[in-house]
Amino acid sequence: MSVAQFIQDAWNKQAKWLIVLRPLSWLYRGGFLLNKNLYKTGLKQSYTAPVPVMVIGNITVGGSGKTPLLIHLVKYLQNHKIRLGVISRGYGGKGPFPAYVGLDAEAHVVGDEPMLIVQSTGVPMAVGSNRQKSIELLLSKHALDLIICDDGLQHWALERQLEWIVLDNNRGLGNEKILPEGYLREPKCRLKNSTVIEHATAPQLPLNMHLEASEPYLLNGQLNQPFNLEACFYAVSGIGFPQRFYQTLEKMGLQQFQGHEFPDHHEYELDDLQFEDSNPIITTEKDAVKILPLLKKNPHFKREIWVVPVDAVLSQACYETLKLQLEQLGIKFNQGSFE
Repeated sequence: MSVAQFIQDAWNKQAKWLIVLRPLSWLYRGGFLLNKNLYKTGLKQSYTAPVPVMVIGNITVGGSGKTPLLIHLVKYLQNHKIRLGVISRGYGGKGPFPAYVGLDAEAHVVGDEPMLIVQSTGVPMAVGSNRQKSIELLLSKHALDLIICDDGLQHWALERQLEWIVLDNNRGLGNEKILPEGYLREPKCRLKNSTVIEHATAPQLPLNMHLEASEPYLLNGQLNQPFNLEACFYAVSGIGFPQRFYQTLEKMGLQQFQGHEFPDHHEYELDDLQFEDSNPIITTEKDAVKILPLLKKNPHFKREIWVVPVDAVLSQACYETLKLQLEQLGIKFNQGSFE
C-alpha cells in the first residue's frame, strides 16, 4: 500500500493518529490563506476571461461526483443551444500544455477525466495548469458563451462568476480538518459563499444530485453479450473514492466481486489486469478510457472487461438555479428540454 492510500484510508476511518499531522495542517492552511490574500489584495494578478466562467469543484480530496455532474450539465446546456467550452488541469496527463482535447486525444497526454468528458459530450475542451492559456486556446478555435472550469476551485489566478461546490454526504467533511490531518482543501466556511450541490441519496438540501448506474457494457469481446449479475468479478478502480463504486455494484445486485484499488488517476499496465483465473473485470468509465488503449495494443488479452456508466440525476431546483444564474450573466436559454 502506498503512503497516499494509507493516508486516504486513515481519512475515511477518521483515525485518531492523524492528530500528529496537525502542525503540517497549520502550515498548509497558512500558505493557502497567504496565497489567497495575495490575489485578493492585488499583489498577485488574476485573469478575467472575456466570457463568463463557472467553476465546478469541491473542498475535499477524492471523488465527490463532480465529473458526472459536469458531464450532465454540459449536455443540458448544449441542448439549450448554449455555446460552451471546458477547461481542466488535466491531472495525470503528461502534456505538452496547453493541450486541446479532441476525440483523438490520448488519456496519458491530456488526463483521464478530460478524455471521459469529451468522449461523453463532444464539448470543446483544453487542459493545462495555466488556465488563462487554456481559455485563450479554446477561444482561438470557438466562439463561446460560457466556460466551465473542471475543478480549480482553489485556483485564485482565475476569476470566476459562478461556483458550484459538490458536497458528498457519503463522505461528509470527515474530521473537518485541513490537509493533511483531514481531507479538506479549505475550511468548511468556504461553503457559505458558493452554490452547494448536495450529493446524497436522501438529501436535506433542495439543490441536490445522486448518481444512477446504467446497464454495464463490454469494453472488449462480443458487444452484444449479455451482462451476468451472477458472475464473480474483479472490481478494478483507480478513483478518488472507490467505496462509492462498490456501493454502486451492490445496488445493481452484484454481490460477488473482489475489489482491487489503485491510486486516483492510475496509469494502468497490462499486469494490473492479470489474475490467476479467468473471471471478468468490472470497472468505471474513468478507468476505461485508460484501459482501452492497453487492449488495443494487446489484442491477445481475452479477459472480459465490463464498464459501469453512471449518470448524474439533478433536482429540479438545480436547473432553476442554473438558469437564473446564467441569465443574470446575460446568457439566455434557447429552445430545448432535458430534465
